[in-house]
Order: sequence, then C-alpha cells, then structure tokens
Amino acid sequence: MRLSFSTLLKQPIHFLAFGFGAGLMPQAPGTFGTLVAVPVYLLIMQLSLPVYLMVVVFMTAVGVWVCGRTSTDLGVHDHGGIVWDEMVGYLVTLTAVPPSWWNMLLAFVLFRLFDIAKPWPISWVDRRVSGGLGIMIDDIIAALFALPILHLINYLLTF
Repeated sequence: MRLSFSTLLKQPIHFLAFGFGAGLMPQAPGTFGTLVAVPVYLLIMQLSLPVYLMVVVFMTAVGVWVCGRTSTDLGVHDHGGIVWDEMVGYLVTLTAVPPSWWNMLLAFVLFRLFDIAKPWPISWVDRRVSGGLGIMIDDIIAALFALPILHLINYLLTF
C-alpha cells in the first residue's frame, strides 16, 4: 500500500494512527507526531485532572485499536509513521503539570528523549509486546519516565 495523505484520508483509522498525516513526514515522523499533540494539549489543558485523565485514557484505548489495526493492514509492526502513540505519550507527560509554554517545551524534550533512547524497561517492552498495545505501551512508559522529572523540575524551580 502506497502511503500518501490522500490514501490516509480514504482510511480514517490510518489517518488517526498517522497523527492526521504527521506520520508521513520523511524525517522524524515521531517528532512531528508529538508536535500534533501540542494543539490537542492546548484544547484539554484547562480540564480538571479527572477529566484530563479520562481523555488520555480514552485516547489510549482508541490508540491501541487504531494503531493495531493500521499495523495489521500495513503488515508492519509499529510502522514509523504510526504516531498516535507519541501523541498520547506527550499528553501523559503533561499530566498534572501547570500549563505553560515552558512546561510544554520541556515535556516535549523529555518525552522525545526517553522515547528515542528507550532505556530499560522501555526497550524490553518494545521488543516483547506486540499489536496495538505494544505500539502504545512503550511510549506510555517513556512518558512515565519523563513525567516525574518534569514535576521535579517544576518543584525545584518554585523555590
């Protein structure tokens, strides 16, 4: 299957998995996928924490299905263009962090660092969990590595 923006538009599931087309970028599709999460964050950042978490959990559940289906259709586990997982990972990284451009930028850098470097156990999970859950879970773990660091930086900078 040749992937193009028009191809993605014909398959709404693939369009979502590819981050509304961001995953088609020839270089650093994961970074561009994470950038797509910025406007999503701007839409939900003022929600109460429970509602924010419900949105993230919903997006995670959708992601498991959408990424798994797209992976199966393309015949490639975790195709580089599938970036819904990066979108969710970025949102997880910003959980309960005071909304600011500084935190958005720092969350972006920290999340991408852990997502790209894949330290243990992220690398272990990435190799052993398949399907949509496998595509999503390594990014969620990367976000869970970045999240406490972001909170710690915020804590230290308030004194």
